[in-house]
Amino acid sequence: MLLADIFRPVPDLQWELAAQMGVSTAICRLPEDPDFDYTNREQMKAFFDQFKERGFKPLVIEPMPNRLHDHIKRGDEMRDECIETVKKMIPILKENGIETICTNFVPEVGWYRSSATLPERGGALVTEFRIEDTNIDMNLKVTKEEVWARLEYFLKAVMPTCEQYDINIALHPDDPPVEKLGNLERILISKNNIQKALDIYPSKNLGVTMCQANYVAMGENVYDCIEHFGKQNKIFFVHFRDIAGDKYHFHETFHDNGPTDMAKCLETYKAAGFEGPIRIDHVPTMAGEGNDNPGYQDYGRLYAIGYLRGLCEALKYPLR
Repeated sequence: MLLADIFRPVPDLQWELAAQMGVSTAICRLPEDPDFDYTNREQMKAFFDQFKERGFKPLVIEPMPNRLHDHIKRGDEMRDECIETVKKMIPILKENGIETICTNFVPEVGWYRSSATLPERGGALVTEFRIEDTNIDMNLKVTKEEVWARLEYFLKAVMPTCEQYDINIALHPDDPPVEKLGNLERILISKNNIQKALDIYPSKNLGVTMCQANYVAMGENVYDCIEHFGKQNKIFFVHFRDIAGDKYHFHETFHDNGPTDMAKCLETYKAAGFEGPIRIDHVPTMAGEGNDNPGYQDYGRLYAIGYLRGLCEALKYPLR
């Protein structure tokens, strides 16, 4: 597997720590600055060169830029323009070594938590979701039928270009994987629904981001899900994380302090022949650091990457 981490767009301490931990692969978040043109080859090359100059291989875009994807998911009057920008962006991504775009398909409200200050082991702070504590604008409305139709429109528009340039779309499950947030219905909330999404456009370039904890929250057997998608060669990218609870009430955990057998997950990836990028996700905020970016502070990342490396070494599952 490829040891990856997600990087902020501008080099900072996180970049230095990643290099010191032996991270080889960059999961890149493209700038959302309106002056940054995703179809400008020079701008894009300069952005990716800063990773290469520091010894990282840029391999995945996560997420698809929101200022494009939000319109696509809403299906509004800017959808077709944004899809055309995505299609023009794809060959430029390929030129710079990118293989995969990780994308969700949740209109209006994506990754959502009701709290970011729940104490976990030793008082470390983690994010929590309680459906009764959600605070969603009830004027935002979408039906699952509308979301399915918009996803189909997107895939049928973009996948031919992805196939032409051999770029993957890796669908991320809804987080949290609930049927409805406020008046927003959601679709990528079960193994069967994610398989249904893949079946919309059968292609070797359409697969999944295996965000483990989402399948735990769904109530699915996470090991069976890894095997199910792995045997189809549909796992393009892994988010290594765990939660305690169910989709209506859960919290993040330390990677070694949740209900999932994390070694068994890795054994299942290995048996499926997965050799792609894996990154840790949603870490606790630990003593001595602020909580301005819950789930993505630095100390928890250090702990979680060390834990992942140790498991892989014990299982003789090489990390490159």
